[in-house]
Amino acid sequence: MSVAGKTENDPVPGSVFTPRQVRFLKIAVIVMGVLLVGGFAFVLAAIVYQASHPAQELGVTSATSNLGQGARSFDLPVPLGAGVAGLALDGNRLAVHLDGPSGPEIAIIDLASGKIVAHVKLKPQ
Repeated sequence: MSVAGKTENDPVPGSVFTPRQVRFLKIAVIVMGVLLVGGFAFVLAAIVYQASHPAQELGVTSATSNLGQGARSFDLPVPLGAGVAGLALDGNRLAVHLDGPSGPEIAIIDLASGKIVAHVKLKPQ
């Protein structure tokens, strides 16, 4: 139903857009709304998935294993009279802070191989 004297290229009353342009705008708004809702749902699903499946590094022994069931045991040579002042774990590296008569030092152990990676002597300046 078209009114006599109106063409498809005449703007919609109160607007500078033609009916064809208005139809395009409506379709674009609907498509963008669907994309926004779909993207938001995807982000929420990814968050839920990541929260329910935490990443585990390969080669790190489980914390629930007992010494008799495959857990590793390491010997750390400690200077005579030294004591352990602190521990720090980062991935598969363990830093042991030793405090002894010869001064403080830090031993870094690779838990996968059991080898001492580094000895750091702390000297005051």
